[in-house]
Amino acid sequence: MPAIQALSEGYDVFIVTDASGGVSLEAHDMAVQRMVAAGTVPITWMAVLGEWQRDWAREKTAAGVAAVVLDHGGASAVALSWELQLLASAHQAPKGSK
Repeated sequence: MPAIQALSEGYDVFIVTDASGGVSLEAHDMAVQRMVAAGTVPITWMAVLGEWQRDWAREKTAAGVAAVVLDHGGASAVALSWELQLLASAHQAPKGSK
């Protein structure tokens, strides 16, 4: 269903701007501007993924989300990798302990 039609039917509409495109950058930008002017909310794929996951305490889906971020997240993947390393080292027993 087109975004503007969905708005007219009362839906909240989010447009994933970095997962869509047009025949040119200008066509894409103009389409996004038109949809925003009509009332849609622009969002990125990483924001959608984060909202679906909500928080890392949702263990059933956390590993899958982490895998997607690590494979496709660019700088966010680097940050997540660093955080995972910190968490792993925090759970290791100190040297000399039993």
